[in-house]
Amino acid sequence: MDSAIQEQSICQKCVMPEVKPRIWLNEERICNLCVDHANKPPLQPLLESDFIKTLDKHRGKHRYDCLVMCSGGKDSTAALYFMKKRYNLNPLAFMFDHGFETEEAINNVKRAVAKLGVDFVFYKTEHMKEMFKNIVKSKSKAIICHPCSIWYMDLAFDMAEKHDAPIIIAGWTKGQSEKQEVMSKCGCNVHAAEYADMAKETNRFLEEHTEKTGKYRDFPRTMEELLAKSKKKKHKAIVLSPHWFLPYGPEEYVKIIKEEVGWEYTKNSYPSKTTNCNMNFVSAYNAMKFFGYTHYHVEMSKLIREGVITREQALEDLKMQFSDELLNDVLSKIDCTVDDLRK
Repeated sequence: MDSAIQEQSICQKCVMPEVKPRIWLNEERICNLCVDHANKPPLQPLLESDFIKTLDKHRGKHRYDCLVMCSGGKDSTAALYFMKKRYNLNPLAFMFDHGFETEEAINNVKRAVAKLGVDFVFYKTEHMKEMFKNIVKSKSKAIICHPCSIWYMDLAFDMAEKHDAPIIIAGWTKGQSEKQEVMSKCGCNVHAAEYADMAKETNRFLEEHTEKTGKYRDFPRTMEELLAKSKKKKHKAIVLSPHWFLPYGPEEYVKIIKEEVGWEYTKNSYPSKTTNCNMNFVSAYNAMKFFGYTHYHVEMSKLIREGVITREQALEDLKMQFSDELLNDVLSKIDCTVDDLRK
């Protein structure tokens, strides 16, 4: 996989490959996304004071001030840490395991909640395994992470309602959106050029397959559908990330959470120095196969344009160095093999 990435024509400013017609390079080998970004007026940074005003509207008025979605990664662990220590809120930590979370990630969350003294809900389920298997077996171009993200946001809204939390806190970074409203679109804009084809294939899969499987019949087709559903709930919750408002980058807050809550990197993850679930390896493999890039290329390219990380660092972190043995180990849990990815 690494050689395929290196052989592509890649933008010389970010890490997006040329994938026409949506992404192309000019004569200077700069992609249209970077050109558009350079021609736009700079975005006004989101102010921490506005974030605090929103928090203060809800502080102390509910059972929990917020529900923090915890994956065990650096971004969500830092988000939990900031909500408790920087903003003095009463958060509820929430983690799900769909069968592919690593013990290292789970232990990161357990250490953090113990050190911070916050309540913790751990939700383990097999619910998504059949959908993952259907994506692989049907040769769908749907990106596994996308229906999974719809599912976990739906789950987060249900948990916020059940435990009376008015704010859902995510660990989303500035790379996952150029600008977020207070009521977010949950991570990424699927209508943007970088995501449009991926979103189309995910929606196609959900349209074709969820009606055939009883337990997924009410599964939202898009994040917009999910947000519309959430607005109909009696209990309302908004979605925010402290990383949109804070000047801290990963280097700063990784040091903090290592010292304060004993956070550690997992042994294996993609991209490197992340803490994504094991099914993410399969999702990334298919994304490269069908589209020539992953959503991590999109996120890191945005961070490069904002000066948060360097292009060299992103290229190194995005190298796909995982083996068929690792893929087979993950796929065995849904009765598939790496051959199902290559047929």
